[in-house]
Amino acid sequence: MIAIRMTRHGAKKRPFFHIVVADSRSPRDGRFIEKLGTYNPLLPRDHAQRLTLDKERIAHWLKVGAQPSDRVAKFLSQAELMKPRERREQTKKSAPRAKAQERMKAEAAAAAAAEPATEAAAT
Repeated sequence: MIAIRMTRHGAKKRPFFHIVVADSRSPRDGRFIEKLGTYNPLLPRDHAQRLTLDKERIAHWLKVGAQPSDRVAKFLSQAELMKPRERREQTKKSAPRAKAQERMKAEAAAAAAAEPATEAAAT
């Protein structure tokens, strides 16, 4: 399978990425078929050189069947070269468990019930 993905360049703690077309089996920074653009995350978002794309060649590779990585697909949808991908639902592992959620609801209800009582006492 052909993939459109990023390869990392630049010094330590100074990332710079090339957007390339590569065989999905080749290493991340290894052999690639063609370079299609660059991405420099250290530049401000509105800077012209933050993201450069060769739109004609990207359109060609998408037509041939190359699959962009998630981040590259986001860049391409911002450049209106493809429609945005559906957002995947986030995992719920970080959410409190059922008993903790019940406890939080009970505390919120108790606080809401106590609030009108304090307002009535203040007047």
